[in-house]
Amino acid sequence: MSRVAVVTGAGSGIGLAIAQHLAAAGSRVALLDLDVAAAERAADDLRATGAETVAAEVDVADRAAIDEALALVRERLGPVEIMVTSAGLDQFTPFLELTIDQWDRVLAVNLTGTFHCLQAAVPDMIEAGWGRIVTISSSSAQSGAPRMAHYVASKGGVIALTKALAVELAKHGITVNTIPPRAIETPMTHRAEEQGNLPSLDLIAKAIPVGRVGTADDIAAACAFLCSEEASYITGQQINVNGGSYL
Repeated sequence: MSRVAVVTGAGSGIGLAIAQHLAAAGSRVALLDLDVAAAERAADDLRATGAETVAAEVDVADRAAIDEALALVRERLGPVEIMVTSAGLDQFTPFLELTIDQWDRVLAVNLTGTFHCLQAAVPDMIEAGWGRIVTISSSSAQSGAPRMAHYVASKGGVIALTKALAVELAKHGITVNTIPPRAIETPMTHRAEEQGNLPSLDLIAKAIPVGRVGTADDIAAACAFLCSEEASYITGQQINVNGGSYL
C-alpha cells in the first residue's frame, strides 16, 4: 500500500537516504529541508524513478513554515501517514562558553522542531487510525559527548519525547520509535571532522566492532522497516544502528 511519508532534513545525508528508501518501498514522499534547492534536486531524482514526491523549504523551528509545508503535502500527496524527523543541527562549544543563543538555537531545531513536526502531523494519523513516526536522535544522548551539552540535551529530549508519544498514541494505531545513530558518514560528520571537532572517520572505524563507520543507507534501511506494516508491534524503542559500538 502506498503511504504518504514526510521526511525532514531530506536534502542530504540520513534524511535523503530515508526518503529514497521510503520511495523505493512505494511511499509518496515529501522532502522537507532548509536547503530547498537540495530538496528539490532530490525530489526530481526520485520522480525520475517513478516516485511521487514534493519538496518544500522548512526551518523546523518555525511552526508556521511546518504548517504551510504540511498543507502543501496534503494538497499534493494526501494526509500524512509517516513522519520521520531527521533535520538536525550540531554545534561544538565547551559548556562554560555556551551562550544562551547557542543553547536556544540547537534545542529549537533538534527538540522543539521535532515537537512541531509531530504535533502538526499526528492529527492525520489519528484520523486514519494508522501512523508511523521515527525520530532520528543520537547515541551521544546515551553516552554523553564533550563540548556538546546543548546537542546531547536536545537529543536526549527527542528520545524521551519518543517514549512519551509511543505510550500516548498506541491506542490510535500509531507507532513511535527512535534511531540514535553513531558514527555515520554524512556531510555533517565530514564537516565536523574537517573542522577538527571529531577524530578522523578512519580512526573512529577502528573502535567499532564491525570495523567501519555506518552509512546513511544503514540508518535508512532500519527506518524503512519501522515505517512498514510489519513493524506494528514495535513502539517506544531505541533501535541502535551502531555497528556494535559500546555506549
